Amino acid sequence: MTYDRLVCANCAAPVSEGRCPVCRANRQRMQQSPWGALSPAALLTLLLLLVAAAAALAVAHQPA
Repeated sequence: MTYDRLVCANCAAPVSEGRCPVCRANRQRMQQSPWGALSPAALLTLLLLLVAAAAALAVAHQPA
């Protein structure tokens, strides 16, 4: 999940606004993560591409 959809338990504001120190710390931590910037749709697309590549390799290495 991306941080722009999270709600802070400390101040009940969106984490993306960074209203309290807890929000700002979590926003910074998630921005540093390589997966935090990706949307769920992008993650799903990457997963589907990985599965398709694995299936293509499995078919290519089957004996005739």
